[in-house]
Amino acid sequence: MEHSNVTVASSRLMAAGAAILGTSVFADSGLEHYRGSFRNPGMVLPIATSAIAVPLNMRRSMGSAARPGLGRAVDLVASIVGMAGFGFHLRNIGREPGGFRLINLFYKAPLGAPGAMVLTGLLGRASRRLQLGRPSPFTAKAFGAITVAGLVGTVAEAGLLHFRGAFHNPAMWLPLAVPPLASLSFARDLALGQPTGATRMLLGATAGLGLVGSAFHAYGIARNMGGWRNWRQNILAGPPLPAPPSFTGLAIAALGVMLLLPKRRRHD
Repeated sequence: MEHSNVTVASSRLMAAGAAILGTSVFADSGLEHYRGSFRNPGMVLPIATSAIAVPLNMRRSMGSAARPGLGRAVDLVASIVGMAGFGFHLRNIGREPGGFRLINLFYKAPLGAPGAMVLTGLLGRASRRLQLGRPSPFTAKAFGAITVAGLVGTVAEAGLLHFRGAFHNPAMWLPLAVPPLASLSFARDLALGQPTGATRMLLGATAGLGLVGSAFHAYGIARNMGGWRNWRQNILAGPPLPAPPSFTGLAIAALGVMLLLPKRRRHD
């Protein structure tokens, strides 16, 4: 019974992480593709897919199961759309003058953004498998590897964009400090097969950092000419408001994976 309760709790946390990540994709891709005038019809796909994936994962996080086949299809489509988006972004940068120069990585289609869509599908699938009661001895390590990879990719994306911003605010170093420590600590726990309090603390800090990051980005938007009164322009030109919660979603999913690890035994 205890094992069943742990599996359910893990499934709900991973679904909550997928829902937060999908919400970030929905808002971020909506803004960025609107700025690109939806010149490619495929730019609608991540918005439409995440609009379906988010409520589905919200229901999972509350313990409600989707209709048989629906959840599997949505998770699969989310991952496929994300991988296709990565291919399109890769091609678009490569076609720019100079190709994969730093200036193009700064200002052209972000390579890391479609990865969040892929992760939404993978985490949703992981939650569904747990919801159906199909954990295996490799479940925790496999799901953990997904979240570690997601955190590393998100750190790289934040580092690139904050480097573009010349780290003018010391707080811009935080995504390059806290999440990497959380990733390393979590990867160690996965390798040892035992959770630690230090990792939980670092993942909790990473989750909080995602919310704090959105507040900092909102402040950055307010500092542009016209502030929030000119929100239609500034929300497109300023720091991406929906991006930092990706850290929150991944950290919550990682905390869900930690529940699957056997607890450390105390020695008398």
